[in-house]
Amino acid sequence: MRGLVVVGLALAVLASAIVISLRVPGRRPTSEPLRGGEATVRDTTHEALRVVRLYFATPGGDSLAGETRELASRPGLHERVEGLVRELTRGSRNGGVALLAPGTAVRHVFLDHRGLMTLDLTPAFRDRFRGGATAEYLAVGSLVRTLFANVPQARRVRLVCAGEPIATLAGHVACDAPFERPVAP
Repeated sequence: MRGLVVVGLALAVLASAIVISLRVPGRRPTSEPLRGGEATVRDTTHEALRVVRLYFATPGGDSLAGETRELASRPGLHERVEGLVRELTRGSRNGGVALLAPGTAVRHVFLDHRGLMTLDLTPAFRDRFRGGATAEYLAVGSLVRTLFANVPQARRVRLVCAGEPIATLAGHVACDAPFERPVAP
């Protein structure tokens, strides 16, 4: 009996070692919907992760706070920015307040050779926004600050909605000129 226990423990240790050796650091499975709406695990062992910094309102709603998160690393600018905006609309995991209106998504994103990023968002960004001057300032700040933190090539950000320039989100923050990257001290 004692011999069987020793053999069983040895097999368990060997199986654990095999499982650990097969894991690739920094990789995680994600779920992918099937046609019937059920989720299955997608093999992402070759999908690298990157650490991003997102900005949400503090619980008191008077300033922005940064939050780090791991996202799948995407090769194209559009895919990377799309992931950032999607995470901003999902909200904070650390008690911060999401500021972008539900349904806000990226339509297009362009980055020219001088560092001007033009971000074209769905109409929900403007049409579903609810809040006063502080909420508007924080929403625009959350988006722009997140972009500057994660797209180092962007020196300026211009916001566009449904292909049209927007003068303001809700009447308090001028959006008709590009936002400049803050100069580091």
